[in-house]
Amino acid sequence: MENTYWIATQWILLALAASIISIRLGMSVALVEILVGIFGGNVMHIQITDWVNFLASVGAVILTFLAGAEINPVSLKKNLKQSMAIGILSFLLPFLFGMIVAFYFLGWDVNAAKITGIALSTTSVAVVYAVMVESKLSATSFGQSILAACFITDLGTVLALGLLFTGFSYKILIFTGALVLVILVGTPLAKRVFKIYSGKVSEPEIKFVLLILLLLAYLAVYSGSEAVLPAYIIGLAMAGFFLQYKETLHKLRAIGFVAFTPFYFIKAGSLVSVKALITTFSLIALLLIVKVAAKFIGVLPATMFFKYGRRDGIYTTLLMSTGLTFGTISALYGLTNQYITNSQYSVIVSVVILSAVIPTLIAQKFFFPRNLLKGGQSDGNQ
Repeated sequence: MENTYWIATQWILLALAASIISIRLGMSVALVEILVGIFGGNVMHIQITDWVNFLASVGAVILTFLAGAEINPVSLKKNLKQSMAIGILSFLLPFLFGMIVAFYFLGWDVNAAKITGIALSTTSVAVVYAVMVESKLSATSFGQSILAACFITDLGTVLALGLLFTGFSYKILIFTGALVLVILVGTPLAKRVFKIYSGKVSEPEIKFVLLILLLLAYLAVYSGSEAVLPAYIIGLAMAGFFLQYKETLHKLRAIGFVAFTPFYFIKAGSLVSVKALITTFSLIALLLIVKVAAKFIGVLPATMFFKYGRRDGIYTTLLMSTGLTFGTISALYGLTNQYITNSQYSVIVSVVILSAVIPTLIAQKFFFPRNLLKGGQSDGNQ
């Protein structure tokens, strides 16, 4: 038990340091947590235990749910075409470019090339949502259209992994049936629970939401999918309901950002090996450039088609270039099933995590759409 408390102390120390640094530098705390995670993994050699993995996973689930629940249904319907187009292109081009480069230029076998393409195709809903919340863009039509596009991209990643590797079984049918059932009865049940118990000190309505999320996470993992996938769908399905219960979402966000998401982002950073960065720098740099370039080739013209301003279009493209959750999941799946080697895994994970940091830093520093916070709107969201 003493060792557990010491491990927890180290993780919370890093989380606290990340909060203070992010406030002092005016950076997103999610990005700083990834950076201190790199320090923790390479200098402090922090341990990733089962309970750390669990807390990190719950953090990703909560963030993904909130990203869906805070999207205004009216805004989603209004921006559906552009979110779909941007999301599909954001997945498809990096997926194809990643496979081609890994197979023809790096000489990796077919399965390793597929894993590379899948990992590079991702966009991190968790990172984008955390950045949106801190920058106050999550409440704008512009920000919500980006979050919706992120989900479309990651849905493509999940489907690609399922079609190319994991296949489908009766467990998928069980999970799908449970998900549809929750979508149909979740809101009516929530209305009853919130009407009777809302405002109580023990916060039963928050526990009700967590119960749904954890149950669906279990069924998703049981079916061979990922815990975060149903979280966004349920968030979207209940978004209209939560328009009148914003305070509950704010409480859940506070719980997540304090108790769970630091473990998620710090763990992501700790997976980056500085030694691997140095020894395989050229490979990492090449694949990172391929990912970001493919995103720009696909997403930026789409933003221009939908009449985004130049600054807003570049900002959108950079955020769609981020990766984390599904990228690392895809790489780990490839390593576990021996489709990629340990060295290839280190390269892919490094690329995925660096893509969560570098494009976001550039976007926030040089292309942040401040006009939207002053009552303006992106041309593409009018």
